[in-house]
Amino acid sequence: MASGLVWLSLLLVFVWLAGLGWNEYQKVEAYRRWAAEAEFEKSKYDIYAVLAKKGNNLTWGKPTRTGTINQSTFSLNDVQSINLVVDDRLVDIELPPSKGRKVALEFSFAQPIPSVRVPFTEIPLAAEWGKYLSSQLTSLRI
Repeated sequence: MASGLVWLSLLLVFVWLAGLGWNEYQKVEAYRRWAAEAEFEKSKYDIYAVLAKKGNNLTWGKPTRTGTINQSTFSLNDVQSINLVVDDRLVDIELPPSKGRKVALEFSFAQPIPSVRVPFTEIPLAAEWGKYLSSQLTSLRI
């Protein structure tokens, strides 16, 4: 009887993990459709946020199984600076730390508009996007 309980608990854990995997797969497929329909130049997906660039506009939101929610768009023309934030501290985008729990790219605007933080799961990915968008921002100002 004890071994039956162990196997039953393992089966329940497996079913739970399979459900989580299916949920994440649905989010990725919804993101793929969203990015393809809008024909973005560059886009990224992770569990915290989706981010995409089309022309000078950046669109970001939260991925769900049914699509992107809380979506907002802003123009790179309005951005004054792009910063890499790790654990609520500004870090050098060229020399990012190897560890951190809370990672985001922060877009600062003129005073009337509050800054926007787009969350990332990985520091290297956030740094790569930060460098790319900073180069785009520099080319806009030339």
